[in-house]
Amino acid sequence: MRTIHTKLHRDLVELLAKERAAAKLNQRELARRVGHFQSWVAKTESGQRRIDVVELFALADAIGFDIVKLVKHLRELHPPSSAKRAR
Repeated sequence: MRTIHTKLHRDLVELLAKERAAAKLNQRELARRVGHFQSWVAKTESGQRRIDVVELFALADAIGFDIVKLVKHLRELHPPSSAKRAR
């Protein structure tokens, strides 16, 4: 299953970029906080790379947002279909 370039992935990176902006962090500062280059943040926010759960925790800590609220918001935007729940 490819998850990159899906609507869910696009919504995730959009929310991350909004959280970063709300925290008044630029990409360079966020990159410094998570131990990456600015280009890593740019590729992440533009949807060019996947985000694993460990990276998501690091981003949440560096930006200062509640990861549980973010995931709940994504679930509200993308509820499971009844076919998927029947499995």
